[in-house]
Amino acid sequence: MKRREFLGTILAVPLCYRSALAEGKIRRVGYLSAGSPVTDDSPTSGPVIDGLKRLGWVEGRTIHFERRAAEGQIDRLPSLVSDLIAVGVEAILTSGFPAIAACKGAPVPAIASGAGDLVSLGLIESLRQPGGNITGISDLAGELAPKRLAILKEALPSIRRVAMLWNDGDRAMGQRYELSAASAGTLAISVQPLPVREPEDFSEAFAAMDRERPDAGFMVVDGLTGLNRKRVIEFAGSHRIPFMYEGDFIVRDGGLVSYGPDLTEVGERQASLLDKILHGANAGELPFERPTRFTLAVNLKTAAKLSLKLPPALLVRADEVIE
Repeated sequence: MKRREFLGTILAVPLCYRSALAEGKIRRVGYLSAGSPVTDDSPTSGPVIDGLKRLGWVEGRTIHFERRAAEGQIDRLPSLVSDLIAVGVEAILTSGFPAIAACKGAPVPAIASGAGDLVSLGLIESLRQPGGNITGISDLAGELAPKRLAILKEALPSIRRVAMLWNDGDRAMGQRYELSAASAGTLAISVQPLPVREPEDFSEAFAAMDRERPDAGFMVVDGLTGLNRKRVIEFAGSHRIPFMYEGDFIVRDGGLVSYGPDLTEVGERQASLLDKILHGANAGELPFERPTRFTLAVNLKTAAKLSLKLPPALLVRADEVIE
Protein backbone atom coordinates (compact mmCIF):
# COMPACT_ATOMS: atom_id res chain seq x y z
CA MET A 1 0.00 0.00 0.00
CA LYS A 2 1.57 3.24 -1.13
CA ARG A 3 1.34 6.00 1.47
CA ARG A 4 3.20 8.73 -0.35
CA GLU A 5 2.34 9.51 -3.94
CA PHE A 6 4.78 11.35 -6.11
CA LEU A 7 2.52 14.21 -7.12
CA GLY A 8 4.95 15.35 -9.78
CA THR A 9 4.03 12.38 -11.96
CA ILE A 10 0.40 13.45 -11.80
CA LEU A 11 0.92 17.15 -12.32
CA ALA A 12 3.77 17.08 -14.81
CA VAL A 13 2.93 18.07 -18.38
CA PRO A 14 4.89 16.09 -21.02
CA LEU A 15 7.77 18.14 -22.38
CA CYS A 16 8.47 18.65 -26.06
CA TYR A 17 11.05 16.45 -27.67
CA ARG A 18 13.65 19.23 -27.71
CA SER A 19 16.46 19.46 -30.20
CA ALA A 20 16.94 15.73 -30.64
CA LEU A 21 13.51 15.32 -32.21
CA ALA A 22 13.77 18.58 -34.12
CA GLU A 23 17.00 17.41 -35.72
CA GLY A 24 15.58 13.97 -36.42
CA LYS A 25 18.65 12.41 -34.82
CA ILE A 26 18.48 9.34 -32.61
CA ARG A 27 21.16 9.48 -29.89
CA ARG A 28 22.92 6.26 -28.93
CA VAL A 29 23.49 5.66 -25.19
CA GLY A 30 24.97 2.69 -23.39
CA TYR A 31 23.26 1.16 -20.35
CA LEU A 32 25.66 -1.05 -18.42
CA SER A 33 24.75 -3.41 -15.56
CA ALA A 34 27.11 -5.46 -13.43
CA GLY A 35 24.15 -7.65 -12.45
CA SER A 36 20.86 -8.40 -14.15
CA PRO A 37 20.09 -7.33 -17.74
CA VAL A 38 18.77 -3.78 -18.08
CA THR A 39 15.00 -3.71 -18.59
CA ASP A 40 12.39 -0.96 -18.79
CA ASP A 41 10.81 -2.11 -15.52
CA SER A 42 13.78 -3.09 -13.35
CA PRO A 43 14.04 -1.31 -9.96
CA THR A 44 17.10 0.77 -10.91
CA SER A 45 16.96 1.24 -14.68
CA GLY A 46 13.18 1.55 -14.99
CA PRO A 47 12.98 4.95 -13.21
CA VAL A 48 15.86 6.28 -15.35
CA ILE A 49 14.15 5.27 -18.59
CA ASP A 50 10.84 6.73 -17.36
CA GLY A 51 12.62 9.96 -16.40
CA LEU A 52 14.15 10.19 -19.85
CA LYS A 53 10.75 9.75 -21.48
CA ARG A 54 9.46 12.74 -19.53
CA LEU A 55 12.38 14.73 -20.94
CA GLY A 56 11.50 13.74 -24.49
CA TRP A 57 14.01 10.90 -24.87
CA VAL A 58 11.83 8.09 -26.19
CA GLU A 59 13.48 4.87 -27.28
CA GLY A 60 13.26 4.36 -31.02
CA ARG A 61 12.34 8.01 -31.64
CA THR A 62 14.97 10.18 -30.01
CA ILE A 63 17.25 7.72 -28.23
CA HIS A 64 18.54 4.18 -28.63
CA PHE A 65 19.89 2.16 -25.69
CA GLU A 66 22.73 -0.28 -26.15
CA ARG A 67 22.13 -2.57 -23.16
CA ARG A 68 24.88 -4.72 -21.69
CA ALA A 69 24.93 -6.84 -18.52
CA ALA A 70 27.75 -8.76 -16.86
CA GLU A 71 25.23 -10.86 -14.86
CA GLY A 72 27.54 -10.98 -11.87
CA GLN A 73 30.71 -11.73 -13.87
CA ILE A 74 32.60 -8.57 -12.98
CA ASP A 75 35.63 -9.42 -15.11
CA ARG A 76 33.41 -9.00 -18.20
CA LEU A 77 32.78 -5.30 -17.51
CA PRO A 78 35.87 -3.83 -19.26
CA SER A 79 35.09 -5.73 -22.46
CA LEU A 80 31.45 -4.64 -22.27
CA VAL A 81 32.57 -1.01 -21.98
CA SER A 82 34.86 -1.49 -24.99
CA ASP A 83 31.96 -2.97 -26.90
CA LEU A 84 29.78 0.03 -26.08
CA ILE A 85 32.49 2.40 -27.28
CA ALA A 86 32.89 0.34 -30.47
CA VAL A 87 29.20 0.67 -31.35
CA GLY A 88 29.39 4.45 -30.95
CA VAL A 89 27.54 5.33 -27.75
CA GLU A 90 27.71 8.98 -26.68
CA ALA A 91 27.40 8.28 -22.94
CA ILE A 92 27.00 5.36 -20.52
CA LEU A 93 24.42 4.99 -17.76
CA THR A 94 25.24 2.57 -14.97
CA SER A 95 24.99 1.77 -11.27
CA GLY A 96 27.35 0.23 -8.73
CA PHE A 97 31.08 0.61 -8.23
CA PRO A 98 32.47 -2.16 -10.50
CA ALA A 99 30.54 -0.89 -13.50
CA ILE A 100 31.46 2.77 -13.08
CA ALA A 101 35.08 1.81 -12.32
CA ALA A 102 35.16 0.02 -15.69
CA CYS A 103 33.96 3.28 -17.31
CA LYS A 104 36.66 5.49 -15.77
CA GLY A 105 38.85 7.01 -18.47
CA ALA A 106 36.55 5.94 -21.29
CA PRO A 107 36.26 8.44 -24.17
CA VAL A 108 32.58 9.07 -23.33
CA PRO A 109 30.90 10.39 -20.16
CA ALA A 110 29.43 7.98 -17.60
CA ILE A 111 26.59 8.64 -15.14
CA ALA A 112 26.55 6.50 -11.99
CA SER A 113 24.29 5.75 -9.04
CA GLY A 114 24.72 3.54 -5.97
CA ALA A 115 28.47 3.35 -6.50
CA GLY A 116 29.85 4.19 -3.05
CA ASP A 117 32.20 6.97 -1.98
CA LEU A 118 33.88 7.59 -5.32
CA VAL A 119 36.18 10.26 -3.88
CA SER A 120 37.84 7.95 -1.35
CA LEU A 121 37.79 5.13 -3.90
CA GLY A 122 39.80 7.31 -6.29
CA LEU A 123 37.40 7.57 -9.22
CA ILE A 124 36.58 11.28 -8.94
CA GLU A 125 38.29 14.37 -7.55
CA SER A 126 35.32 15.68 -5.52
CA LEU A 127 31.55 15.51 -5.48
CA ARG A 128 31.30 19.16 -6.48
CA GLN A 129 33.87 18.96 -9.29
CA PRO A 130 34.25 15.29 -10.29
CA GLY A 131 36.72 15.87 -13.13
CA GLY A 132 37.34 13.24 -15.76
CA ASN A 133 34.37 11.55 -17.43
CA ILE A 134 32.19 10.60 -14.43
CA THR A 135 29.22 12.22 -12.70
CA GLY A 136 26.13 10.83 -11.01
CA ILE A 137 24.12 10.48 -7.80
CA SER A 138 25.80 10.40 -4.38
CA ASP A 139 25.68 7.17 -2.39
CA LEU A 140 25.18 8.62 1.16
CA ALA A 141 26.15 5.26 2.70
CA GLY A 142 27.75 6.93 5.70
CA GLU A 143 24.53 8.76 6.53
CA LEU A 144 22.18 5.87 5.85
CA ALA A 145 24.04 3.08 7.68
CA PRO A 146 23.19 4.26 11.23
CA LYS A 147 19.58 4.97 10.24
CA ARG A 148 19.10 1.48 8.84
CA LEU A 149 20.48 -0.19 11.94
CA ALA A 150 18.43 2.10 14.19
CA ILE A 151 15.25 1.12 12.30
CA LEU A 152 16.13 -2.56 12.68
CA LYS A 153 16.70 -2.03 16.40
CA GLU A 154 13.38 -0.17 16.69
CA ALA A 155 11.57 -3.03 14.94
CA LEU A 156 13.32 -5.64 17.09
CA PRO A 157 14.45 -4.05 20.38
CA SER A 158 15.86 -7.28 21.81
CA ILE A 159 18.38 -7.98 19.04
CA ARG A 160 21.99 -8.34 20.11
CA ARG A 161 23.60 -10.00 17.10
CA VAL A 162 23.14 -9.11 13.42
CA ALA A 163 24.46 -11.09 10.46
CA MET A 164 25.75 -8.80 7.70
CA LEU A 165 25.88 -10.12 4.15
CA TRP A 166 27.84 -8.20 1.49
CA ASN A 167 29.88 -8.61 -1.68
CA ASP A 168 33.48 -8.70 -0.47
CA GLY A 169 34.73 -8.43 -4.04
CA ASP A 170 33.30 -4.93 -4.40
CA ARG A 171 35.36 -2.20 -2.70
CA ALA A 172 32.38 0.13 -2.37
CA MET A 173 30.24 -2.57 -0.76
CA GLY A 174 33.13 -3.32 1.58
CA GLN A 175 33.01 0.32 2.63
CA ARG A 176 29.27 0.13 3.16
CA TYR A 177 29.68 -2.99 5.29
CA GLU A 178 32.34 -1.30 7.44
CA LEU A 179 30.09 1.73 7.98
CA SER A 180 27.18 -0.53 8.90
CA ALA A 181 29.30 -2.61 11.28
CA ALA A 182 30.54 0.54 13.00
CA SER A 183 26.95 1.75 13.38
CA ALA A 184 25.96 -1.55 14.94
CA GLY A 185 28.56 -1.03 17.66
CA THR A 186 26.94 2.24 18.71
CA LEU A 187 23.68 0.33 19.30
CA ALA A 188 25.33 -2.43 21.37
CA ILE A 189 24.85 -4.89 18.51
CA SER A 190 27.56 -7.37 17.60
CA VAL A 191 28.14 -8.28 13.96
CA GLN A 192 28.39 -11.67 12.31
CA PRO A 193 30.26 -10.93 9.05
CA LEU A 194 29.16 -12.96 6.02
CA PRO A 195 31.25 -11.93 2.98
CA VAL A 196 30.41 -13.40 -0.43
CA ARG A 197 32.17 -13.09 -3.77
CA GLU A 198 30.17 -15.36 -6.06
CA PRO A 199 26.79 -17.16 -6.06
CA GLU A 200 28.27 -20.34 -4.62
CA ASP A 201 29.30 -18.43 -1.47
CA PHE A 202 25.73 -17.87 -0.37
CA SER A 203 25.38 -21.51 0.67
CA GLU A 204 28.30 -21.08 3.09
CA ALA A 205 26.80 -17.86 4.40
CA PHE A 206 23.54 -19.68 5.08
CA ALA A 207 25.42 -22.54 6.74
CA ALA A 208 27.21 -20.04 8.99
CA MET A 209 23.85 -18.67 10.14
CA ASP A 210 22.69 -22.24 10.78
CA ARG A 211 25.75 -22.90 12.95
CA GLU A 212 25.52 -19.62 14.82
CA ARG A 213 22.05 -18.17 14.55
CA PRO A 214 21.83 -14.34 14.51
CA ASP A 215 18.94 -12.37 15.99
CA ALA A 216 18.54 -10.49 12.69
CA GLY A 217 20.27 -9.85 9.39
CA PHE A 218 21.26 -7.01 7.09
CA MET A 219 22.06 -7.33 3.37
CA VAL A 220 24.16 -4.77 1.52
CA VAL A 221 22.69 -4.59 -1.99
CA ASP A 222 24.80 -4.67 -5.15
CA GLY A 223 24.73 -6.60 -8.41
CA LEU A 224 25.74 -9.92 -6.82
CA THR A 225 23.51 -9.82 -3.74
CA GLY A 226 20.69 -8.32 -5.79
CA LEU A 227 20.84 -11.21 -8.25
CA ASN A 228 20.66 -13.64 -5.31
CA ARG A 229 18.16 -11.70 -3.20
CA LYS A 230 15.38 -14.28 -3.52
CA ARG A 231 17.67 -16.94 -2.08
CA VAL A 232 18.32 -14.68 0.91
CA ILE A 233 14.61 -13.91 1.33
CA GLU A 234 13.74 -17.61 1.19
CA PHE A 235 16.44 -18.55 3.71
CA ALA A 236 15.43 -15.73 6.06
CA GLY A 237 11.80 -16.80 5.87
CA SER A 238 12.35 -20.52 6.38
CA HIS A 239 14.76 -19.90 9.29
CA ARG A 240 12.66 -17.08 10.75
CA ILE A 241 15.46 -14.50 10.68
CA PRO A 242 14.24 -10.90 10.19
CA PHE A 243 16.38 -9.07 7.61
CA MET A 244 16.85 -5.38 6.82
CA TYR A 245 17.52 -4.45 3.18
CA GLU A 246 18.54 -1.27 1.36
CA GLY A 247 15.87 -1.08 -1.36
CA ASP A 248 12.07 -1.20 -1.29
CA PHE A 249 11.93 -3.52 -4.32
CA ILE A 250 13.34 -6.29 -2.10
CA VAL A 251 10.48 -5.79 0.38
CA ARG A 252 8.06 -6.17 -2.52
CA ASP A 253 9.82 -9.46 -3.30
CA GLY A 254 9.15 -10.67 0.26
CA GLY A 255 11.83 -9.03 2.41
CA LEU A 256 10.78 -7.72 5.81
CA VAL A 257 11.92 -4.09 5.91
CA SER A 258 14.07 -1.66 3.92
CA TYR A 259 15.25 1.93 4.05
CA GLY A 260 17.02 3.78 1.29
CA PRO A 261 16.91 6.49 -1.36
CA ASP A 262 13.71 6.77 -3.36
CA LEU A 263 14.70 5.01 -6.59
CA THR A 264 12.21 7.07 -8.61
CA GLU A 265 13.99 10.26 -7.60
CA VAL A 266 17.42 8.72 -8.19
CA GLY A 267 16.32 7.64 -11.66
CA GLU A 268 14.92 11.06 -12.50
CA ARG A 269 18.13 12.78 -11.44
CA GLN A 270 20.28 10.34 -13.39
CA ALA A 271 18.06 10.98 -16.43
CA SER A 272 18.44 14.73 -15.94
CA LEU A 273 22.23 14.44 -15.87
CA LEU A 274 22.22 12.43 -19.09
CA ASP A 275 19.90 15.02 -20.67
CA LYS A 276 22.37 17.79 -19.80
CA ILE A 277 25.28 15.80 -21.23
CA LEU A 278 23.43 15.06 -24.48
CA HIS A 279 22.87 18.80 -24.76
CA GLY A 280 26.57 19.53 -24.45
CA ALA A 281 27.44 19.59 -20.72
CA ASN A 282 30.80 18.23 -19.54
CA ALA A 283 30.33 15.31 -17.13
CA GLY A 284 33.42 16.22 -15.13
CA GLU A 285 31.95 19.66 -14.42
CA LEU A 286 28.52 18.39 -13.31
CA PRO A 287 28.41 17.99 -9.50
CA PHE A 288 27.23 14.71 -8.02
CA GLU A 289 23.64 15.15 -6.81
CA ARG A 290 22.32 14.10 -3.40
CA PRO A 291 19.13 12.10 -3.00
CA THR A 292 16.53 14.08 -1.04
CA ARG A 293 13.74 11.52 -0.68
CA PHE A 294 14.04 8.24 1.21
CA THR A 295 11.64 5.31 1.46
CA LEU A 296 10.86 3.12 4.46
CA ALA A 297 9.07 -0.04 3.32
CA VAL A 298 7.61 -2.82 5.46
CA ASN A 299 6.09 -6.16 4.48
CA LEU A 300 3.44 -7.20 7.01
CA LYS A 301 2.90 -10.53 5.25
CA THR A 302 6.52 -11.38 5.93
CA ALA A 303 6.25 -10.11 9.50
CA ALA A 304 3.30 -12.45 10.07
CA LYS A 305 5.25 -15.41 8.69
CA LEU A 306 8.06 -14.55 11.12
CA SER A 307 5.51 -14.16 13.97
CA LEU A 308 6.62 -10.56 14.46
CA LYS A 309 4.48 -7.68 15.62
CA LEU A 310 6.14 -4.49 14.46
CA PRO A 311 5.80 -1.27 16.49
CA PRO A 312 2.81 0.87 15.41
CA ALA A 313 5.05 3.96 15.31
CA LEU A 314 7.24 2.28 12.68
CA LEU A 315 4.24 1.40 10.54
CA VAL A 316 2.89 4.95 10.75
CA ARG A 317 6.20 6.31 9.42
CA ALA A 318 6.45 3.76 6.63
CA ASP A 319 6.06 5.07 3.10
CA GLU A 320 5.00 1.68 1.81
CA VAL A 321 3.30 -1.11 3.77
CA ILE A 322 2.60 -4.42 2.03
CA GLU A 323 -0.39 -6.14 3.61
